[in-house]
Amino acid sequence: MSMRIVCVDDDPKALDSAVSLCRALGEEVEVEGFVSPKEALAYLKENVCDIAILDIKMPEMDGLKLAEKIKNVHPETSIIFLTNHPEYALDAYKLHVAGYIQKPLEAKRLKEDVDYALSTRYRQIAAFDKNRNPHVPHIRVHTFGEFDVYVDGEPVKFARAKAKELLAHLVDRQGGVSRPEIFATLWEDGLYDRPAQKQLDVIIRSLRGTLDEYGISEMLDMQGGIIRVMPDRFECDLYKFLEGDMDTINSYRGEYLSEYSWASLTEAYMDRLNSRD
Repeated sequence: MSMRIVCVDDDPKALDSAVSLCRALGEEVEVEGFVSPKEALAYLKENVCDIAILDIKMPEMDGLKLAEKIKNVHPETSIIFLTNHPEYALDAYKLHVAGYIQKPLEAKRLKEDVDYALSTRYRQIAAFDKNRNPHVPHIRVHTFGEFDVYVDGEPVKFARAKAKELLAHLVDRQGGVSRPEIFATLWEDGLYDRPAQKQLDVIIRSLRGTLDEYGISEMLDMQGGIIRVMPDRFECDLYKFLEGDMDTINSYRGEYLSEYSWASLTEAYMDRLNSRD
């Protein structure tokens, strides 16, 4: 499949690495690299690209602002962030990006996120009809306070508490999460060895089984070792909050996924946003 990728990073060495790895994806991949976000934006005003791989912390224009400008010009362009700064993840995820990769960039993770961004399923979800066909279940995810999922108004009952926590973590992250990252969050002090991998496999199978049982398997995507939720397949108070929906913002009472200690980072971020209003 032919595709065009634009890479933007103010670090020339990091940029060269990203461009080289992108070119190694295939002979039909056209890659353009820019150390200047403004030059990249000027190029994109005249040229369409399938994927933009952006550093976040850049002096001329940060990657978050650049991503917004790219989306204004080409809404269909998929954004993948590449960064040394995990603290920007929440800001990135509210843009519903296709990927968020921490440096150093690895070929395997790059290919997984590029494949996801270009997949037919991702394109369908990007254009998903928010009015929904009445025969499609309506999914609502509740994160304010304790975590719950409702299908057509009825609460989803999970066979395993860890499976429910896994879904909560994926909703919190929005972007793709690797299995080791999931394990490190759900079992904070655990060692990710072979028995742990099998333990996580059991939890993932349990989650998929529950989603299949309720007919909502489309809210989850798994490709290779990366798992993610599909934000355009369900309603979520967190996502509405990040998008600036005033009714949702006013309904927030300072508690977010209160049963999970790992959610405190997002809760603190939401509190900071609230304090600015």
